Amino acid sequence: MYAVLSKKRIAPDTYDIWLSHPDIYRYAKPGQFLIIRIDEFGERIPLTIASAEKDRVRVIVKAVGKSTYKLCAMNEGESVSDIVGPLGNPSEIEKLGTVCVVGGGVGIAPLFPVARALKAAGNEVIGILGAANKDHLIMVDEFRPFLDRLYLSTDDGSAGIKGTVTNPLKEVIADYSPVTIWAIGPMVMMKFVSLLASQNDIPCWVSLNPIMVDGTGMCGACRAEVGGEMKFACVHGPEFDGRLVNWDELIKRQYQYREEERVALEKYVRELGEKDG
Repeated sequence: MYAVLSKKRIAPDTYDIWLSHPDIYRYAKPGQFLIIRIDEFGERIPLTIASAEKDRVRVIVKAVGKSTYKLCAMNEGESVSDIVGPLGNPSEIEKLGTVCVVGGGVGIAPLFPVARALKAAGNEVIGILGAANKDHLIMVDEFRPFLDRLYLSTDDGSAGIKGTVTNPLKEVIADYSPVTIWAIGPMVMMKFVSLLASQNDIPCWVSLNPIMVDGTGMCGACRAEVGGEMKFACVHGPEFDGRLVNWDELIKRQYQYREEERVALEKYVRELGEKDG
């Protein structure tokens, strides 16, 4: 059992959670992820590692379905049943020159260890952090020490540049070429960042977050077409060259269980109401 050491709400339906674990900090590298199971009957939840320190690991969780709502509802001192990890291949960190890290929404969190490692490797690191509005921008102050320049963007213009992350990215590409891009966020965001990178012949690493069940390559649920070949995000990724990803196919499959997820969440909320009532 692994205890919830701390929990803090950092944006609407988004929580910063530290969990106890004796070993993950010894092995975790930027870009890798965990699979958490709340109890023996629970869904396996893949979450990218935001930070790891001695005897504890940090994840940023957005409550979007039954399992993530249950995790975000846990209190300090309560425990989850299982934590498996670190899983996946780490980011390929090296000195590249100028890099641009692009994060959208809760995808900002897994981008943080990547940005920190890229800076430690001697790169000039430009950051673009975007969200729907200022209330959903997370971890901005944590990023600042590791960035040479920071752009903020929001869909409604409540913070930074109004519009999507591709608006400041165009400016970065024009001002800092050559540049290498890392992008983590909603699939639609990563699709358009990758398209912009392809148009400008710029390397672009993305961290894929498709539906995942076991995290070991056995179930095949997290398959993605990359460069005309079928890959599994859990064992071949999660990072791939975004210019080679078949985004339309991947985005379509991401929503194939939306109705089942809606029914499960509604049932969970109803049961909570009956329990509290």
